[in-house]
Amino acid sequence: IFTATRRQAALNVLIPRCLRRGSSLTLVGLSPALGTFLAGVVLANSEFRHELESDIEPFKGLLLGLFFITVGAGINFGLLFDDFTNILGLTLGLMLLKAVVLLLIATVFKMRLSDKWLFSLGLAQACEFGFVLLAFSVQSAVIPVDLADKLLLIVALSMMFTPALFIIYDKVILPMVTKKQGRKDDEIATKGTAIIAGHGRFGQIINRALMASGYKTVVIDQHAELIEGMRKFGIEVFYGDASRPDLLHAAGLHEAKLLVVAIDDAEQAIALVEHARMEHPDLHIIARAKDRNEVYKLYYAGASDIVRETFDSSVRAAGYALKALGVHPHEVEKSMVQFVEHDRKSLRDMASVWKADVDNFENEELLAMAKDLTAELEELMHADKSELSANIHGGWVPPNIAAQNVANKIKAAE
Repeated sequence: IFTATRRQAALNVLIPRCLRRGSSLTLVGLSPALGTFLAGVVLANSEFRHELESDIEPFKGLLLGLFFITVGAGINFGLLFDDFTNILGLTLGLMLLKAVVLLLIATVFKMRLSDKWLFSLGLAQACEFGFVLLAFSVQSAVIPVDLADKLLLIVALSMMFTPALFIIYDKVILPMVTKKQGRKDDEIATKGTAIIAGHGRFGQIINRALMASGYKTVVIDQHAELIEGMRKFGIEVFYGDASRPDLLHAAGLHEAKLLVVAIDDAEQAIALVEHARMEHPDLHIIARAKDRNEVYKLYYAGASDIVRETFDSSVRAAGYALKALGVHPHEVEKSMVQFVEHDRKSLRDMASVWKADVDNFENEELLAMAKDLTAELEELMHADKSELSANIHGGWVPPNIAAQNVANKIKAAE
């Protein structure tokens, strides 16, 4: 089925098969809904699950809506109004009991305190399969209809209260837990040539490169577990919020030559750059950004150099693509250098016409400049390509030194 070129062929077989499997279970006294569910579970654990998921994606919203409409139509709202206090109490009691059990399970598995509460509150409601089980129980005469109607209301109300539990977690529990789990900022007695704010994957690479080159760095991060782990490797990282002015001054802001803003919170990064530039006008600031909008904001804040997270890797991928298409390696390297330099210049030019309160696609001045810069880049790349091609002799391809070194080490090990 799945080797067919048309996706509809698989759907035309699989959907009737699920329905037929569900209907066949009525012969042994089971619910068609339960049978269809079991058939779906079997297919979901097969090697075709990803194909099936993409095939039924257009129908998922429709079927979910139909499911909840059917459930809602079966709810006895009159019973809710007649016995509101009792049903509300049972609902809250169910959620409390389930949350306590989940909290105990989380404790057994030694989850973090914040994760314990999120795990317990996020799963405290009754699940959607409860609707199917209740319908099956009534059909099988296991429980009376009156009790099933009451339980159906309890399941629905518990699901309705779930968003409120997440709000309580975010607004009440998480701040309390964070404060309880928190620690005081470290006292920074040492000073360094460079201050690195943030020691995630981005900051770690920068710190390693500077330390390997012999420079003293002062690294600040807010993740206590990461700090303890880094100290086991002999890397000193201080705990604290680098956006706090007092901590930044304690780290030697006025004595440092370089500040690297490697935190991933855009608003904090912008505030940090603004404060550092105001306090130390001559400081060289390197900042991290996710997209062009963050680049523009960081330029306005006073950053000297801004690195977009995916830009350098994208440029390398573009270089590989050009080589794969037959472009000479010399030409690729020269073109990529030209591309990067032009992109940096164009970012600064476009930052001058960028407006925070206007969408980029509605900013006519920005759009016009982008078109001009794109045409300029194409003209520059074509001119550079023609000039370089005329100077390439003999089709010489430069050796890949890094690859040769790795190959030599492998041979030596053998």
